[in-house]
Amino acid sequence: MTPFTSLTSVVAPLIRDNIDTDTIIPSREMKSTGKTGLADGLFAPWRYYDAKTRSENPDFVLNQPEYRDAKILASGANFGCGSSREHAAWALAEYGIRCVIAESFAPIFYNNCIRNGIVPISLPRSFIGTLAGGNATVDLAAQTVNGHPFDIGQEEKTMLLEGLDAVDLTLKHAHAISAWQAADRAKRPWIYFGAIA
Repeated sequence: MTPFTSLTSVVAPLIRDNIDTDTIIPSREMKSTGKTGLADGLFAPWRYYDAKTRSENPDFVLNQPEYRDAKILASGANFGCGSSREHAAWALAEYGIRCVIAESFAPIFYNNCIRNGIVPISLPRSFIGTLAGGNATVDLAAQTVNGHPFDIGQEEKTMLLEGLDAVDLTLKHAHAISAWQAADRAKRPWIYFGAIA
C-alpha cells in the first residue's frame, strides 16, 4: 500500500446517511475477486442512468467536473453499512479516494478502509458541512483535518502512515516472534518434530 502522510484535495460532498456497501459497489459490478477493475462500478446506481451503457447522471457528485478528481469524500452517518464486502474499499481506493470523512462508519467497513490505505475519519456533521465542496488538508501524523482534531487508533495510524497491511504489521515483530519460537523449541522440542528448522 502507498503510505498516507498528508493530503490536500477538494472534498466531494455525498452527505447521506446509511450508504451501504451494495451502493458503493453493487454485486453485479464485482466481476472478479481481485482488487482491480472496480472503479468503474463505484456508486454505479447513482453515477449512471443506465449501468449497462454507462450513461452518466450529471447530477451525481463524482460526475461533476469540480469533483471528478476528488480524493476526499464527505458523507453522513453509518457509512459503509450493509454487507462486509471488502470490494467497497477496493473500489473507492482504485477510483482514487484516499480519505472518507463521515459522521460514523460501519465497523467492518472502517477496518477494511484501514487495511486498504483509506483514512476513515469520524467528525461531527456540523464540521463536515464546513468541509463539503471546499478544499481540506488531512494531516494523519497530527491527526487533524484543516486543523480540527480527529481520533484514530495507534495501530491503525501506524498501518496507514507506513503503508502496512495486517501481515506487514505482524512482521514488524519478526525478531520477537523468532525469539519466542526458539525458546519454545528448546523447551518443547517434541512439538516441532518433523518441522522445518
